Amino acid sequence: MSRLDSFVRRLLAQQACLDWAAAAIAGIPGPVLELGLGNGRTFDHLRQILPDREILVFEREVRAHPDCIPDSAHLFLGDVRETLKQAHERLGPIAALAHSDIGTGDEARNARIAADLAPRLAKLMRPGGVVISDQPLAVPGWSPIELPKGVPEGRYFLYRSGN
Repeated sequence: MSRLDSFVRRLLAQQACLDWAAAAIAGIPGPVLELGLGNGRTFDHLRQILPDREILVFEREVRAHPDCIPDSAHLFLGDVRETLKQAHERLGPIAALAHSDIGTGDEARNARIAADLAPRLAKLMRPGGVVISDQPLAVPGWSPIELPKGVPEGRYFLYRSGN
């Protein structure tokens, strides 16, 4: 498979998971967390499919398309380990949905980042919330969710947050 084919498969899987999750959280109050703004495609998609939800974005350095940058009240800028901690201290466990797109292309580094990120993210999740991740996350009390039809196993990961 070419890198282009792999990229397209990743984006289709991401879209399927986001669309599924938007419906799955219909009865769960709370904002959406976007970890990793990148160029803003996912943030823009989340605004379209969840127009009534507040979206809080966590990014080290903004390099997104100008139309896809959240306002300063919805942007946590800096190292995600610190900004997740700050958000938890300020907001508590409020999120209905979190999307984490932190992959770097280096499997060992991805595993370290995911292991460090998971417990911090867990503190922001409302019980019953949905977590979408491009990396596997091990959090006690989280339950894996079956991927939407057409999403290959291991391409994306879905979890329901515990109590």
